[in-house]
Amino acid sequence: MNLKDRVALITGGARIGQAVASALADQGAHLVLTYRTSKTSAEESAAFARARGRRVLLIKTDLTLNRNLADIILQIKRRFGRLDILINMASIYKEQPFEKLGLKEWDENITANLKHVYYLSLKAAPLMRKTGRGRIVNFADWTVASGRPRYKNLLPYYVAKAGVVGLTEALALELAPDILVNAIAPGPIIPPARGVSEKEKRAVVQATPLKRWGGPEEIAKTVLFLVETDFITGECIRVDGGRHLY
Repeated sequence: MNLKDRVALITGGARIGQAVASALADQGAHLVLTYRTSKTSAEESAAFARARGRRVLLIKTDLTLNRNLADIILQIKRRFGRLDILINMASIYKEQPFEKLGLKEWDENITANLKHVYYLSLKAAPLMRKTGRGRIVNFADWTVASGRPRYKNLLPYYVAKAGVVGLTEALALELAPDILVNAIAPGPIIPPARGVSEKEKRAVVQATPLKRWGGPEEIAKTVLFLVETDFITGECIRVDGGRHLY
């Protein structure tokens, strides 16, 4: 897919999302950026895109609560009249000991990491099909793509991300041949914004065959690859520096 004058919706636009937004704008795409608390990041991405002549729509919403999802697509239709690319990045990541898990934690993870991906894709597909084709890129996790959990205290998160992989495969079948659906499973891309010591960061590097954090540009490159390809669908690509090999 040539990105010139295509319209891309990116959810979860902070940190890695900024690199993805910049990459798409550089290739000619207009942007729709949703944000919950990261208004500054969204505005920075918008300024970058506008400086390159792209149109931008910013939408403040809390996707983790699955509210106003249909309205997001309606706003895009009114503003641009089309939608070509959906990048489902919004997610939460919280550790919780098994002994303290309950339905609240389960529902929170399923809602924030899986449910809105499902619903946004459903609502976006008819608008994408009006232009004849589209691309959906979901975000899973390297542990899920490796076929087994690696860390304790992340049970509902792992299950939700496993659901993202299953959803990606099922959507790819349902939406073919018009819409290609794939997923990215990030590994050690950038350290968490808080709560990780320098010792823990070094331990991740040592456990990664390529001996470094990947950087958000690696995710942006993979998004571009999956958007531009015309013959890959239903795949989940690990971007983890070989972390799954250890």
